[in-house]
Amino acid sequence: MEVRKKPFAETWEPNGFDFSDPSVVQKGPLVAEGVAELLPNTGGEVRVHGRIRTELETECDRCLGRASFHIDAPFDLFYRPLEPATHVEEVAIDEGEAEMGFYELPGLQLEDIVREQVLLQLPMQRVCSEACKGICPICGANRNETNCSCRPHRDDDRWMALKDLHI
Repeated sequence: MEVRKKPFAETWEPNGFDFSDPSVVQKGPLVAEGVAELLPNTGGEVRVHGRIRTELETECDRCLGRASFHIDAPFDLFYRPLEPATHVEEVAIDEGEAEMGFYELPGLQLEDIVREQVLLQLPMQRVCSEACKGICPICGANRNETNCSCRPHRDDDRWMALKDLHI
C-alpha cells in the first residue's frame, strides 16, 4: 500500500463467513469489493472504501420466525495506527477523530471490516415484515400463522391505586 492502492475483491459462499452472531445466517454469497490505500503524509492513516453485498436471515424480533435482509451498501472508512497508551486519563478528540477507527500491527483484517459493515447494515429491530403481528403473550402462538382466542388477564386490583399516577 505504500506504493499504490490495494484493490480487493473477496467472495464468501453461503455460511462461509463468521459473523460472531449465531442468529445471523448467510443465505447467499457475501461479496466485498473495494480499495485500501495508505494516505500520504498522515503518519500511517489508511482509507478503505468499497461495497458489500449479501443476503442474510435472522430471527424476527416480534414472532421469532425468520426475517430476510438484502444488504447492498457502500462503505468509506478511515483508520489510524493505535498509539501506545499514555498516562493521560482523558483525551479530547475532535469530530473527525470520532469517525475514525484504529488498528494495531500487523494491520487491518478485511474480514473484521466486512463483519462490522454487514452487521451495521442490519436494522436495530429485525422483523420479518412491518405487518408482523408477533407472538401471543399468553399462549405463545405465532399470530401470523394462527388466530388465538386468548384474552388479556384482568388487571391485578392491588396495582389499581397506581393507575392514576402521572409521573
